[in-house]
Amino acid sequence: MDRLVYTSMAGAKASLQRQDVLAHNLANVSTQGFRAELAAFRAVPVRGDGASTRVAAIETTIGYSTQPGPVQSTGRSLDVAVKGQSWLAVQALDGTEAYTRAGSLDVNPEGLLVTQAGLPVAGDGGPITVPPNSTVEIASDGTLTARSGNGRPTNLGRIKLVTPEGPLTRGPDGLFRAADGDLPADAAARLQSGSLEGSNVSPVETMVAMIAAARQFEHHMKLLQGAEQREQSAAKLLGSM
Repeated sequence: MDRLVYTSMAGAKASLQRQDVLAHNLANVSTQGFRAELAAFRAVPVRGDGASTRVAAIETTIGYSTQPGPVQSTGRSLDVAVKGQSWLAVQALDGTEAYTRAGSLDVNPEGLLVTQAGLPVAGDGGPITVPPNSTVEIASDGTLTARSGNGRPTNLGRIKLVTPEGPLTRGPDGLFRAADGDLPADAAARLQSGSLEGSNVSPVETMVAMIAAARQFEHHMKLLQGAEQREQSAAKLLGSM
């Protein structure tokens, strides 16, 4: 009886954890450049007297989906969509270098090129400064040029684009980082100006997965209720003897 209860409890807990991951993905279906989180479960033996036959299911995050999101043309000169498996380098709030696929850029009051979250975009020589009252154009290799009025275009530097060899790690701030520190700039990385990449979360697939997880949870709860009823019936039978 205890084996049934333990197995059902572990299954119900896993279903709830899967719902959390799916709900997080669904909430970011409209977030620019969002990468769907992937989750899996692994079996871990339970240690202790009388528990040698028990196995615990532990949630483990195996990373994120590398599928590209849909690219939509905006016509805005400061919107960029990073191509392939490359990433845009920014300076996080803690001062470290982080990476994102969200390419809606802007110029803050101090003249720095920043993301919509206000994070400075990393350039080949540090943060990129844009002259006031100038029109900015971004080339496919990340090179920025600014033109004021009818003047000649001025080279402002190049946006740092990186292409990691392995998977990155998502931080609590939603930005990604490399395990071995800052990544070198990739001269072959390219972006598409005047466009934005959307989330790679499929709302239909995520909703179907959430329904399946909810049904699994209900099934495990029915097993727990059945085990409780059988336990009560056994107690009554023993009490009448």
